[in-house]
Amino acid sequence: MSLRMRVRRSVVTAVACALLAGASMSCTGGSAPAEGRATDLLDGRDWAHFAGAKPTPSGVRITRLDRRITRQDGSGGQPNPPVNLRGPHLVFRGDIRIEARLRHTDGTDAYLHLYGETPVVYDEWRRERRGVRIGVAGGRLRFDRWDGDSDRPALTRTFGKGFGDEVRLAVEVRGDRLVLEADGNVVGTVPGRNVFGHGRIWFGADAGGGGEGWTLGGLRAMPLGRGRMSVRDAPGLKVPRSTDALRDLAADLQRPIRLGTALAAGPLLTDGAYRRTAGEEFSMLTPENDFKAQFVQPRRGVFAFEEGDTLVDFADANGMQVHAHTLVWFEALPSWMRAEMTHEDRRRVMTEHIRAVAGHFRGKVAEWDVVNEPMSDEDEDYTNGNRGVRPHLWFDAMGEQYMDIAFRTAREADPQAVLYLNEYGVEEDGPRWDALYALLIRLKKRGVPIDGVGFQNHEYAADDRTDPEAFRRKVRALAALGLKARVSEMDVLVGEGEEDAQARQFAGKLTVCREEPNCTSFSTWGFTDGYGSTADIRNYPPSPGNALPWDAEYEAKPTYWALRDALGRSVDGAGL
Repeated sequence: MSLRMRVRRSVVTAVACALLAGASMSCTGGSAPAEGRATDLLDGRDWAHFAGAKPTPSGVRITRLDRRITRQDGSGGQPNPPVNLRGPHLVFRGDIRIEARLRHTDGTDAYLHLYGETPVVYDEWRRERRGVRIGVAGGRLRFDRWDGDSDRPALTRTFGKGFGDEVRLAVEVRGDRLVLEADGNVVGTVPGRNVFGHGRIWFGADAGGGGEGWTLGGLRAMPLGRGRMSVRDAPGLKVPRSTDALRDLAADLQRPIRLGTALAAGPLLTDGAYRRTAGEEFSMLTPENDFKAQFVQPRRGVFAFEEGDTLVDFADANGMQVHAHTLVWFEALPSWMRAEMTHEDRRRVMTEHIRAVAGHFRGKVAEWDVVNEPMSDEDEDYTNGNRGVRPHLWFDAMGEQYMDIAFRTAREADPQAVLYLNEYGVEEDGPRWDALYALLIRLKKRGVPIDGVGFQNHEYAADDRTDPEAFRRKVRALAALGLKARVSEMDVLVGEGEEDAQARQFAGKLTVCREEPNCTSFSTWGFTDGYGSTADIRNYPPSPGNALPWDAEYEAKPTYWALRDALGRSVDGAGL
């Protein structure tokens, strides 16, 4: 920066500070700190794996995704903007400056996100941690800051008006203050509240309003004064391995089975212990959320495959198979998919979604949950002619045949994949299992290309505990129909002092799976309580559950050792 430019910037800053002081806002005065060398964060960096983004010669094009997470009943709509997990992030000490150029010409609201801590997406719920968002909405500069104690911003401010189609933004981190600039002018200073206290910044971008998107024409960062900064790319996906993990014990069985778990892309790229444990211990992964409709097709015809691609790439790098979850479900749907439409349109939406998603991952995944949770929770649906099948938008449009259509469409889209129906609460005897078994007979008679059934084995209360021998009878009943079986999503929530009971449940189901020839895999619904779906989200931040084999600090619990024992015993109880 030339001396003339430094003087000009100092004068602008001083004038702006005087104006802001009259508005009871803090601002820095005096000359700007000396700047270090700027580092370009676009050129040569990975933005191709960022959902909704497309690198172009003029910058990174950001498509409006409108990605949101709804509640189980379809209400709400928690914003779920993407994070560039596989792109650059900053590690710094002291003061730094980040500059961005935003171009938007069709009424799009353009936002840049700076995450001090990346968000955590649990099972269909997003925990916002510390970070800020700055952008242009309706011609004004908007700033939001999240402090990690709520889904909503702790601070929201707007500045100026009449910003044009191209805006040059800057954020300076000066101690615990954030100085905001637009087009070379300081427009505000806000308290940072230690939002970047860990000395890291990850980047995200989002679009709102009525337009289709905007272009990030430039992004660079530099240290200020005595500050220090480095730019880090995402870690490699391949994990160094030993040969004594759960997956190795399962592979060494006389009839090998796959040991699997549900994974999320966020911690996979930001938490080294999570990444190492996942790649070391498991030979199959299930995407916890990243293949579900509201994540992968948030707007009709607009797809966000990037997080799912990351999970597939991780599996490929570590010799794992992917059990893809899920193509057709009544939950986790984007709002447009829930909208009123004719039965024919509903059928078209379902089949188009299957063809697009299964087609994108064709040949990259081993298995699909084609239909998820088709059985009803309501007693009346077992006596009113529904034959136990849950009434929902797909059933209303196509009847029970929605499943026939879904499986046939999936088979056409990905001919080599093994196709599953996935259900909970059918491990024990009762009308729910009876109705599912009758449904499977009907599907087989109609020639539906179903290959197997996943038993979720979610056990959240004492009444959910099931005898492994009851489960064995279900697995054998499927074998008589020529169907495979798998434990698909097991977790066991227990009270204090009940870890041994948890261990027995896990080990008992795994023992059945290794002993029954048609049981192909055993998967847990996550593996560490730190990211488990049983976290208590009534608190913020949520307190972890205790339903998984590792605790939140990655200490193996008795359940882990019980799983190892279950893989180390032969059918008759003798050592292998």
